[in-house]
Amino acid sequence: MLEIGFVDISKLSILINFLTPILTLSFLSSECGQAPLNNKIFGGEAATAGAWPWQVSIHITCDGDLCYCGGSLINKDWVLSAAHCLQGFGTSDIMMYFGRLRRSGLNPYETNRTASRIIIHHTFNNPKNDNDIGLIQLSSSVTFTDYIRPVCLAAAGSTFAAGTEIWVTGWGKLHSGGECRFVCPFPDILQEVQVPIVSNSDCYDAYGGCLLYIVRDINAQCLSIQGDSGGPVVSWNGSLWIQSGIVSFAGVKCDDPRYPSVFTRVSQYQDWIVKKKE
Repeated sequence: MLEIGFVDISKLSILINFLTPILTLSFLSSECGQAPLNNKIFGGEAATAGAWPWQVSIHITCDGDLCYCGGSLINKDWVLSAAHCLQGFGTSDIMMYFGRLRRSGLNPYETNRTASRIIIHHTFNNPKNDNDIGLIQLSSSVTFTDYIRPVCLAAAGSTFAAGTEIWVTGWGKLHSGGECRFVCPFPDILQEVQVPIVSNSDCYDAYGGCLLYIVRDINAQCLSIQGDSGGPVVSWNGSLWIQSGIVSFAGVKCDDPRYPSVFTRVSQYQDWIVKKKE
């Protein structure tokens, strides 16, 4: 039986559809996918203010300390993130920052919200990270500005061809050689990296049975766990920015291209997103 959002990639053919249709449902804003201050479609390392206005920095109180995850604003009341970031935490544990560029120092365009509801996919499987998707309802609506805007979501059934260039953003650890979880430093400024999608067959060869929507980090930058989990994977369709994935987990080493980073494919969860936010 096919599990929603996941397939046996050994039986999956790659479909080509770069100009992916956008989810056009009432709960998504008509302003989605617009980033007036982003004039870069290629390249990039450190982002500029307003370049990725849907980026959310999620701060979670865990065992008396702070844990960090990413998320994306999908309308004025909801944030999309990874289930593994949210599992085991309550609404009082979460603070979300919008319009943020820096981890520390002045963020003049920033606002924040607490959570009023947390929804995790009912079949999320940790540590396998099956169905790694979750929603957070904001305590109150945010006001859209040039620095705070929602992203569009790829329509149900949308696919992207291997080699398609997509973007990943977040405050995850930077590459400095070696295993990233031990030696790579955290950046202060929001990072952006453009990477190509890896084919399912290549992913299968790397992991021996991989799931989901895969990209490889050819820029040798860690886009993983401590800071980037739950963050958006987006692409430019010529007029709007479309979110196709959610960061789920990354390769074993940030400089080892044999292990692609893995992302939850948003297009497989449209019905779930619509039903759960009602």
